[in-house]
Amino acid sequence: MKVYIHTDLEGVSGIDNPEMIRTESERFEESRERLTEDVNAAVAGAFEAGTKHVTVLDSHGSGVENIIWEKVDKRAERDTKPTGKWWGILDETYNATFFVGAHAMAGTQNAFLDHTQSSLAVYDWYYNGRRCGELAQWALVAGHFGVPLVMVSGDEAAVAEAYAFFDPVETAPVKRGRGRSEAVLVDPDEAHGRIREAAGRAVALSKKARPFTLTLPLEVILDFTRSDYCDRHAGSKGVERIGARRVRKIAPTALDILL
Repeated sequence: MKVYIHTDLEGVSGIDNPEMIRTESERFEESRERLTEDVNAAVAGAFEAGTKHVTVLDSHGSGVENIIWEKVDKRAERDTKPTGKWWGILDETYNATFFVGAHAMAGTQNAFLDHTQSSLAVYDWYYNGRRCGELAQWALVAGHFGVPLVMVSGDEAAVAEAYAFFDPVETAPVKRGRGRSEAVLVDPDEAHGRIREAAGRAVALSKKARPFTLTLPLEVILDFTRSDYCDRHAGSKGVERIGARRVRKIAPTALDILL
């Protein structure tokens, strides 16, 4: 049994305001600690449930300074993305993937720091006509390799989004958004317990869960918040501009879903 853990920062337990995710902030180191603790809870839960191999990817921002690797459970493998691909070394040998620290897609009410890839430039992202966020994006890439997404931790809005897209799925809600820029936190011990337990249940769930896939080729439509952001992508290879703020492309596989 092999599990691949994909991480983000906005949905981590203990982070309740935007200042904490800014790298220049005095509280950023605290956020790194919180992320590392959430990762360790998921790793522990996976191994307790019988997993033999766990790989962890730091995927927030540049993915080089968020997790404190020297404090990560030594049983876990670090994905340094030697292939240069944004999905790292994820491949067909994995049985399941977890998403730790997830946030909801752009435009979700009462979702802490909701966005899809860029909180500044992206308004909506569609695949085959379905509005999707980063949870679905990661699940589509994992689905390309036949790997189901079976566990999600994050705020309550991210958990609700997971249930809307994946069935079955295990979840660990660790906070509740109060508007976009504030969150009500779950007690740290309780949050880590939820993550650990959900990870353990998800290992068994992976035996019956199906990979998340959509009909190929995929029609990708991206709406930007402003026309000048659209200007920057309209001339990219394979990208067709179909409106002042909208572009379209056809993705032959789920590995081609980003612009």
